[in-house]
Amino acid sequence: MHVHLIAVAGTGMGALAGLFKALGHDVSGSDINFDPPMGPALERWGIRLMKGFDPAHLQDRPDLVVVGNVCRSDNPEARAAIDGGLRTTDIAHALADLALRDNSPLVVAGTHGKTTTTAMCAWLLHDLGSHPGFLIGGLPKNFDESFRVAGEGRKHLPIADGTRREGSAPSRGTPFVVEGDEYDTAFFEKTPKFWHYLPEVAILTSIEHDHVDIYPSFDKYLDAFAGFVARIPAHGLLVAAAADRHVVEIVRAHAKCDVAWFALQGDDTHGQDPHWLGALVPSEGTGQGFDLYAGGVASGRFAMQLPGAHNARNAIAAIASVCQGFGAPMQKVRASLSRFEGVRRRQDLLGTPRGVFVYDDFAHHPTAVDETLRALRAKHPTGRLHAVFEPRSATACRAMHQQAYAGAFAAADRVVFAPLGRSNIAAGERLDLERLVADLQQRGKNATAAGSVDEILALLTRETQPGDIVALLSNGAFGGIHARLLEALAR
Repeated sequence: MHVHLIAVAGTGMGALAGLFKALGHDVSGSDINFDPPMGPALERWGIRLMKGFDPAHLQDRPDLVVVGNVCRSDNPEARAAIDGGLRTTDIAHALADLALRDNSPLVVAGTHGKTTTTAMCAWLLHDLGSHPGFLIGGLPKNFDESFRVAGEGRKHLPIADGTRREGSAPSRGTPFVVEGDEYDTAFFEKTPKFWHYLPEVAILTSIEHDHVDIYPSFDKYLDAFAGFVARIPAHGLLVAAAADRHVVEIVRAHAKCDVAWFALQGDDTHGQDPHWLGALVPSEGTGQGFDLYAGGVASGRFAMQLPGAHNARNAIAAIASVCQGFGAPMQKVRASLSRFEGVRRRQDLLGTPRGVFVYDDFAHHPTAVDETLRALRAKHPTGRLHAVFEPRSATACRAMHQQAYAGAFAAADRVVFAPLGRSNIAAGERLDLERLVADLQQRGKNATAAGSVDEILALLTRETQPGDIVALLSNGAFGGIHARLLEALAR
């Protein structure tokens, strides 16, 4: 089948194109630009690329046209596909129809931790030999690509250690792990993508207002997650964060499936008794360990390469989903977890020029910023921590989290802000960087609002010392600062 993707160079659409090619389809795609890393990757995967959005790209009448959610209703190529009677769909329905229906989807949802937890689940199942398929919104370091076709046949891993409360193993097919994005699907399908992913096992990590361009009110955002939980079938399993009040309320109201609650010792679990409970052990600066209890039974000490309490929660959720959801043996999972390397752009060490540790991280929501900086502080207890933040997303550029950002940089010694990444937000709704700098200075922080990436580079090369840590925080390209900073520091 010939599948054509409009706006193919996005992270999700590009991975979907690669997955369809791996499934044996003839795949083409169009976009405005094919910049690295996605452009070269698409070429490597054998995707036929077409520059721009032009109805002429559809002259050979592909069997299926997938329209990316960045396309507006007046996109000339998308419009030509629809008006010309071609079979047209969106990324969520295309994934469900061509990859998920014949497998057992494990869908990871939540405001924070989706990408890392999805990659972790995929790695655990892969390392255990269950040949999972997966589609991840980032590049997992344990794999060459962010997608994989589910293995042939159906394998079931024997249950061990009493992790299944009913005492019997679930009967499921080959796992397909997918990151469950709550963003809308397409201009002609204004529903959350994760409503269409057919979960048999699901993880819900957290709920905190985000994507305000799609969900202007928190109630609307909550409705998206309520719909996701309600769509998990009665024979399914939901692994849910007991420490998140909104998760607890949504799950109590809408879940009709089995629920496995998880938490860390000391968390407020809002009246829920967690079946999966972790107790953190002191970090030695290289990762994070925890003792795990399943159903009140000690299951041993687990170690992972990733730092921080939030990654420990991600790990407990992943363990619960593969053990209770797919019957994976607990002790083998413990060994596999220790070999999980993480995801690029999630506390990703880029280099140590002149003895300065330079990290790249996708964090942009204040909660994610706080957790990332705390994790890096725990990993590097000495040295000054420089947090360099680009407010770029629709949520980050708005004043809705003005106060939260003032507290999100508590672990940093030095804070530098890049200019706002969006200029189309009304002044009254816009994040006030000058006010944020003043608030941080009142808290004793050395904070600055820089006027450009060049100014940030000059500041960092002037101020950093060997042993310092620089955290570059942005959900975008950040003006190419990553490579430029490594080069500047090396000089």
